[in-house]
This record gives sequence, C-alpha cells and structure tokens, in this order.
Amino acid sequence: MTTDASGLPLAEFGFPGPLRDQLVAAILSGAKTSTTGVLADYEYCGDPLPVAGDLAAVVDSAGRRVAIIETTSAVVAPLSAVDAQHAIDEGEGYDDVPGWRAAHEEFWHDKEFRDAIGDPDFTVDEDTPLVLVRFRLAEVLDEPA
Repeated sequence: MTTDASGLPLAEFGFPGPLRDQLVAAILSGAKTSTTGVLADYEYCGDPLPVAGDLAAVVDSAGRRVAIIETTSAVVAPLSAVDAQHAIDEGEGYDDVPGWRAAHEEFWHDKEFRDAIGDPDFTVDEDTPLVLVRFRLAEVLDEPA
C-alpha cells in the first residue's frame, strides 16, 4: 500500500542534479540514514527543525516524491561534533570525518549554496551550528527514472 505523500513536507537532498540523484539512490538502497544541514539554512528559509517522528517526502531531481523518511533523531551541534559514524551513515562513501568534511565544505562554500541562504560570504568552521539528522526509510513510493 502506498501512502499519500502529497501533504508531507519535502525532503530535498542537495540541489537537483547528479548529487541529489546520488543521495536519493543511497536513501532508497538504505545506505543513507543520516544527513547534515547548516542551521543558518533552516533559519534563512524559515524551516522548522526536524524532530523525531517527523515524516517527509523525499524528492528526486525531477521533483517526484519517491520515498517517505521518518526522522529518528535531530540535534543541533557544532561542526566539530560530527563523528565518523555520522559521516559513514550519510551513505556517500566516507569512512572518516576529514573526507566527509572536505566534501561538505565544498558544497557549503559553493555559490549555489551561498545564494540559497542569502549569504555570499558564508563559511563554516569548527563552531558552525549544524543540524545532525538521523532517519529511516519508511516507504518507497516510486523508483526514480
């Protein structure tokens, strides 16, 4: 039975394109069970912070709802608090924090991300507040094309 996900908030991972496609595939395979957001992004967009029990519809690059995820935990913590298990659970192939951090800093320092949060000079450091989210795949709605 497929749940009607039309009323659920959207879970958008990265920006549409190859990175989002990779992340959605990792969610659908079960490899990705954590994600990391920048608190400034939530604040700029006016998005509520996730809490355990929240459901969201994962969207692919075409904007189709392909899965439902359930938040199992969410904490605000500084970048320095990210540990290897969180990096591994992001399902992107990182087995340590330095590799995870380099890739995430590249994303967060990119013009597209800076434009999305309205701060052309945004940078992260050890104290930057992040939103560390753990989730589970609750239902696959549609396989991406």
